[in-house]
Amino acid sequence: MLKAEIFVYLKKSISDPPGIAVLNSLKSLGFESVEKVRMGKYIVVYLNEDDIEKAKEEVKLMCEKLLCNPVMEEYKFNISEE
Repeated sequence: MLKAEIFVYLKKSISDPPGIAVLNSLKSLGFESVEKVRMGKYIVVYLNEDDIEKAKEEVKLMCEKLLCNPVMEEYKFNISEE
């Protein structure tokens, strides 16, 4: 079994209101060294697959077809044995 950890995040050119809200909250709590916060999604998918290359292709298709909006978001993923 393989585990895919998928990270989906807004493109740098897209405003991130939740990230700004967290930044402001962190600063109000005294974390003055925080410069920027970007929020995103973390998705874990378990695959009944042994071939890592095949799994990479499958996860890429999942991201392109459902998990990521290519107009606003980018993604990256890691695959490991579980």
